[in-house]
Amino acid sequence: MNSHKKTFRHVRILSFGLSVFGFSVATTLWGADIDLSKIPAASKKEGVTFAKDIQPIFEKSCYKCHGPEKQKAKLRLDSLAATLKGGEDGPNVIPKESAKSSLVHSVARLVEDDAMPPEGKGDPLTNEQVGLIRAWIDQGAK
Repeated sequence: MNSHKKTFRHVRILSFGLSVFGFSVATTLWGADIDLSKIPAASKKEGVTFAKDIQPIFEKSCYKCHGPEKQKAKLRLDSLAATLKGGEDGPNVIPKESAKSSLVHSVARLVEDDAMPPEGKGDPLTNEQVGLIRAWIDQGAK
């Protein structure tokens, strides 16, 4: 079997595995060591909304690379619809499941190669900001 066919076969198998077994297998298959115990706790604030609470965080910390003028990895965070759509890797928010949302893993800097904002490109989000993002997602990401 030539390498192109092998690669395609592996991608098909991986895609099937991801869809059948879900997120926990995805982190294992991709080799990412995600220690979920390191995610800051979700904020206890009730009624968290994108427009009121989350968009200002994204505007300050994320728009330079994921805003209206530029969308690295095809990810745009300047509207609720765009944020929920995700980027080139698909949705990064799983409503009501912040611990499984790759957006949280990125802003909590759990995976070094996927830490957002990247080293030297902006200040990391505070634990309070990550906790607010978690609360927003856990409350349904509205």
